[in-house]
Amino acid sequence: MPKVSPAAKRAPMPKAALVSLATSVPPNVFLQKDVLAAAWEVFGPRLPEFETLSSIFTNTGIVKRYGVKPFDWYLQPRGWPERTKAFLEGAEALFVDAANKALANAQLSAANIDTIVTISSTGIATPSLEARVAGRMGFRSDVTRVPVFGLGCAGGISGLSIAARLAQARPGSNVLLVAVELCSLALRLDELTKANIVATSLFGDGAAAVILRAGDGGETQIENSGEHLWPNTLGIMGWNVDPEGFGVIFQRTIPNFVTAHLKPAVVQILANMQLSMADIDRFICHPGGARVISALETALALDQGTLDHERQIIADYGNMSAPTVLFVLERARNAGLPSRSLLTALGPGFTVSCVTLRHAT
Repeated sequence: MPKVSPAAKRAPMPKAALVSLATSVPPNVFLQKDVLAAAWEVFGPRLPEFETLSSIFTNTGIVKRYGVKPFDWYLQPRGWPERTKAFLEGAEALFVDAANKALANAQLSAANIDTIVTISSTGIATPSLEARVAGRMGFRSDVTRVPVFGLGCAGGISGLSIAARLAQARPGSNVLLVAVELCSLALRLDELTKANIVATSLFGDGAAAVILRAGDGGETQIENSGEHLWPNTLGIMGWNVDPEGFGVIFQRTIPNFVTAHLKPAVVQILANMQLSMADIDRFICHPGGARVISALETALALDQGTLDHERQIIADYGNMSAPTVLFVLERARNAGLPSRSLLTALGPGFTVSCVTLRHAT
């Protein structure tokens, strides 16, 4: 067996680079003012505290968002079969659109993709989404499939981390990440809870696709990643499952939790990367809502208003869960990335997921 030189042993693996990024939304546009008016009709007569809770709709920072079904579809009772049918149809269409846009931007075809990472937590699909669209897309029969469920809003960043490590492990291969969430399908007429009202005020649908490759440079590289899982926080965010579908678990104390607990976790994640907060030129965050964005700025010691891309995305699209931070990244990338950015997203668990990007300037 030939000897491996000490220099070869020390040679670092090439970093995964961001080859392309694309986003997609369904065709139905919902203005926040119209959603509020419908919520008054649906919840107002049955929920005495709705008058107080209705202020949430104007405090989210949302102007409009998108849904896979026409507005009136959501105003009728729906069960698991109808929600699942809507999920499969809508998620497949968004997957194909976002992935094809990313492929076109990278000047690649679906046959050039070696690995697919699919992120989704808002519907059940077995076979998973990438298998369902494989024929339409033209993926090879030997493509590696990595479907991931349950990461919620953190899925965009955790998925990027997973995809980057897979690309790094096989330099020269093309890894496609697709995050697709249909949060609107979890809106419930039967749940007279604060959590459901918050979800109704926030959620929209969308998808984002990223192509990564290691080994041939690239101006934007995935430098490192890390996560922090807080103990005893399962009740902050997640799903209940019942005969009607998913029911949201959503504590309105998330902004307070972010203000109190986020910074030490981020500092520790950066320390594990041998970095500090001072090394970060730009924070790119999942915008859970206007109050969460303000809490992020407070926790990260940023001037209020710093997270401008985040506010614009929440205004234009609402909270789409996992893809949302990739919408923010697309906007930040188009505006011009600095030397080092930190992407962050919070999700069920309760967890924060982080990725550092290095950009050649």
